[in-house]
Amino acid sequence: MRTVKLGNEVLNAVGMGFMGLSHAYGAPTEKNKAIETIRAAYDMGYQMFDTAECYIGTNPDGLTSYNEELVGTALKDVRDKVFIAAKFGVTHTAEGLAMDSSPQRIRKSVEGSLEKLGTDHIDLKVEPEVVADVMQELINEGKIRYWGISETTEEYLRRADKVCHVSAIQNRYSMMAREHEPIFPVREELGVTYVTFSTMANGFLSSACKPSDQFDNRTDFRAHMPRYTEKGFAKAQELMELLEKFAEEKKVTKGQISLASMICKKPYILPIPGSRKVERLQENFNAGNVELSEEEVALIDQKFDGMDFRTYGKR
Repeated sequence: MRTVKLGNEVLNAVGMGFMGLSHAYGAPTEKNKAIETIRAAYDMGYQMFDTAECYIGTNPDGLTSYNEELVGTALKDVRDKVFIAAKFGVTHTAEGLAMDSSPQRIRKSVEGSLEKLGTDHIDLKVEPEVVADVMQELINEGKIRYWGISETTEEYLRRADKVCHVSAIQNRYSMMAREHEPIFPVREELGVTYVTFSTMANGFLSSACKPSDQFDNRTDFRAHMPRYTEKGFAKAQELMELLEKFAEEKKVTKGQISLASMICKKPYILPIPGSRKVERLQENFNAGNVELSEEEVALIDQKFDGMDFRTYGKR
């Protein structure tokens, strides 16, 4: 399998994002089932595990599901064999989401994450503000090993890296969302790993959903995505036919092609797709073994260049 370097670590090229187990994709997965799913991912060979303090949800029984607690429980006895990334800067309030990356909030967040994860250190801490001085202090204290910035710009990245080296950024990136490609040169200049979220376009590129599918508009944000409408699926027809063509040629799935196109494009890209299904986790992980040539990746990009996803499926 291809590998990606993050800091001094060499990790398998596909990581796992856990948001969907507790947050934004309907009711949270039952606790024991969620823990089993995370552990199954480890057994498959996943090494990079991504969570956040804001990944929380309410189970049907009224109990709160904290994503970090699930991760900590599932990986407790293999802690020294995995790489855990956590995030802060976003909290839930009665009025909605609140942003706070003040030094006081950072330290409170780190201590809370350490407690929920049941560990004495976090491998990577990602947040949306330039707080490099505090992150350097936390690295010196041994509470985190590396730090990165989520949804960053070139300006943020350069300013932060001057204070404390940024090991990774985490931005949206997929066949349907390539607006962050201009940051590639500065990433290469500074030696920063690009952890990509929504690499499957919130599951759309996996073809797991159909136009007739209904999502709970209270707990599942796909209910508000134009791409998951009849019009959105219709506009994606050409896209899905292209994926199907490559999938048939490689004898893999469309979802694996979408992941492989990212992994094979640049050696520093590390996607973190998530799923509640063990079979989907295995499929995603095996995408790290799919080989696409430079010419094939370029052809995919060329085809997608003519598709305007900025207005994709607009109502």
